Amino acid sequence: PWQSQIASLSETRRGKKEEEIVAKEKSAAELRRKYFGPEGELYKKRESLMQPIQDEIYNAVKEIATQNGYAVVVDRASASSIIFASPSIDVSNEVLAKLGYSN
Repeated sequence: PWQSQIASLSETRRGKKEEEIVAKEKSAAELRRKYFGPEGELYKKRESLMQPIQDEIYNAVKEIATQNGYAVVVDRASASSIIFASPSIDVSNEVLAKLGYSN
């Protein structure tokens, strides 16, 4: 490790090494941001893979709601304000059937 050699390095050489380390750390942070940040490659790839699935689910829910005259369909996965809902209004199985999945 270069830390054990610090004492034997000249001031100029030590400064250069530290600058190299800072530059590599900055480069690593930029790569992390590029691939894993909010606008990174991973986010974009996940978005491109999930969007068609989300659209298909939305269209199935919309069709079921329209056919049955529902005014509102609540997403139970994200609606934490609902404490109880009658199973008779749960259309999850209908949506799954519409998408080609069975119980």
